[in-house]
Amino acid sequence: MSWTWFLIELQPWASLPWFKICPLEILATIFGLWSVICYVRESVWAWPAGLINVALFIVLFWQWGLFAETGLQVVFVALQIYGWWQWLRGGEQHQGVTITRTSPRLWFVLGGLALIGIVPLGLILTHWTTSTVPWWDTIPTVLSLVAQWMISHKKLENWLVWMVVDLISIPLFAYKGLYLTAGLYGVFLILCCFGLRAWLKTWRATNAVPAPAVVGGATP
Repeated sequence: MSWTWFLIELQPWASLPWFKICPLEILATIFGLWSVICYVRESVWAWPAGLINVALFIVLFWQWGLFAETGLQVVFVALQIYGWWQWLRGGEQHQGVTITRTSPRLWFVLGGLALIGIVPLGLILTHWTTSTVPWWDTIPTVLSLVAQWMISHKKLENWLVWMVVDLISIPLFAYKGLYLTAGLYGVFLILCCFGLRAWLKTWRATNAVPAPAVVGGATP
């Protein structure tokens, strides 16, 4: 049996002829959910799950003509390996990175890099590919790279960038007929809220200033 059966569209409900999914999309959805849940829990298992997820989405997005998203997944393979190493051996003590805040200077750098990436990639997709949504595809692609670098270094605000990515990607995937993936990104959006809350709680606990010790007894 050819592996292409993974790409065969299934129609689970006859009353919804527009709703079609394929086995490959189901597998990618499962591993994507596993990966993000592990990110929220700061579990290193997020990275191997993420590697499988991006490998599946490379095939899926190429099949659906989302070329920027396809290229993004290829880059994500390297970023998944990089982030895995950072969580295990990064930081000054080489014992893994800890949650930190994003400084204004770093926001400026990341924002500038995002703008530099969006314009040429959008033009490339517009003039050199058959993409029907070049700019719509480009913006979440570049922002995802920024967010992935941030989560690799455990920057708290990575969840905010992921929220923006999800809000743009949900209607994009629905428009392209990837309804299960659109739903997955809707779940991602909810998980981002939980992730931001959990990481903020951890950061506050780690950076809490201890109360000064009372020296001597009370004055009568």
